[in-house]
Amino acid sequence: MQAAGLGGAMFSDVDPNPTEVNLAAGVAAYKAGGHDGVIAFGGGSGLDLGKAVAFMAGQTRPVWDYEDIGDWWTRADASAIAPIVAVPTTAGTGSEVGRASVLTNSVTHEKKIIFHPKILPTVVICDPELTVVMPKAITAGTGMDAFAHCLEAYCSPHFHPMSAGIALEGMRLVKEYLPRAYADGTDIEARGQMMAAAAMGAVAFQKGLGAIHAISHPIGAVHNTHHGTTNAVVMQPVLRFNRAAIEARIEQAAAYLGIEGGFDGFYAFVGDLNATLGIPANLTALGVTNPDLAALTASALQDPSTGGNPVEMTAANTRALLDSCL
Repeated sequence: MQAAGLGGAMFSDVDPNPTEVNLAAGVAAYKAGGHDGVIAFGGGSGLDLGKAVAFMAGQTRPVWDYEDIGDWWTRADASAIAPIVAVPTTAGTGSEVGRASVLTNSVTHEKKIIFHPKILPTVVICDPELTVVMPKAITAGTGMDAFAHCLEAYCSPHFHPMSAGIALEGMRLVKEYLPRAYADGTDIEARGQMMAAAAMGAVAFQKGLGAIHAISHPIGAVHNTHHGTTNAVVMQPVLRFNRAAIEARIEQAAAYLGIEGGFDGFYAFVGDLNATLGIPANLTALGVTNPDLAALTASALQDPSTGGNPVEMTAANTRALLDSCL
């Protein structure tokens, strides 16, 4: 940017689970510098906040007025949204190809999805060289986030066969390449394939997400856990929870992925993959202690991801699901 005579400045005050406080500081820096666009560079947190800064810099209403509810996105002045270039440095969230930003309300400790079609970056630069220095724990957590996106999109009861196909192939890429990227961070082929899987997962989940994300969002908001790692921890309990509704589909996925044993084989594969990646065995091991299950249950049921779960989530079964994750 400097060499091209564009000038530029860097803002990096972003929490692992970005908040409206980070957003306000970013918008203030954007306006103070007289900038005309945002290059969002980093993992999912950096990308989400960068996209939100570009979105909110020209708006006049509070950010929560643009939550992904009904047609609330039409409240925004689309002409005031700054151009966005996204450069991911992790391979998991797929935020670089997403039309939303996830922000944590620092007052209510709730994660909110802020949506607008023009939050979708105009240009995306996916360079696996930028991911080779990811620590093993981040490689594992972000990689399992990509897998969770694909798995939940594939299992969602909503109709979107193109997304289902993308999700299925995304799961195959994670199965083949995440263990390689985890074992050897300099394996550039594995890193590149994981970047593809991350983007595919984010494209696929327009078909829907489900209970993995519905319970991961409030846990991350309240207990500040890593999002992708939390998804991985709760994945097997959610598979059990949804088994009656997804068993046939998972059997088809297992066959495509070369996993023997149908649903049980797929379930065991997830457990073995988590173990290989050093994922904590449960939420307690992840650091979730003395959780307020009633509050987490209420937040999970309010999360938009519940609408894509194959089994209807109720207060009773969601609390039981959360309890099983501990």
